[in-house]
Amino acid sequence: MLTTPLPQEKLDPRVRRTRALIERAFSELLTEKGFHAITVQDITARAEINRATFYAHFSDKYALLESSIQQAFRQELEKRTLNACHYSEQNLNALLVTVCEFIARSSGHCKSLESQFESLVETQVRQQIRLLLELWLNQVGSELDPAIAATAASWVVYGLAQEWSHEKNRPAAEEYVGRILPIVLANLRLKPPEGNREN
Repeated sequence: MLTTPLPQEKLDPRVRRTRALIERAFSELLTEKGFHAITVQDITARAEINRATFYAHFSDKYALLESSIQQAFRQELEKRTLNACHYSEQNLNALLVTVCEFIARSSGHCKSLESQFESLVETQVRQQIRLLLELWLNQVGSELDPAIAATAASWVVYGLAQEWSHEKNRPAAEEYVGRILPIVLANLRLKPPEGNREN
């Protein structure tokens, strides 16, 4: 079984518990009052920790937001076991649906953050798409350098998913992904199977 593209931190159980308290408090406050209104003091009061403990884990609330986005997307990948599987068109299809649904849900939950939030989501999600695609391309091969092909495809996947998330009368994610899959495949430039290669 393949490991997740982004290395998991090996944390002491107490550190993990404290992070979970901070992240839960942050998530609750985000829903209640929006990102801009939240202070580190709000987070520490809700989590029942002191400020020094907060700063031992996160440099500021922006770092906490970035970490929360990364963890949320990673959980979506893990839910569908995409972080531990091999390349197939079916798995690529599942990845595209996951990205579309995650972006739509994220922009729906945090409208008050506008472009700043979208930028953080883009950075975190695109990085994980790129790492997963590069892992898959190293398994099956690409006519391009796998890192370059994965980078190009990650921009395409994220851009198309974001475009879909902003549509007023958007089709179901699965239907949309069926339409964009050939575009993503063209960017990956997969090597044809041995028997299909031209001499």
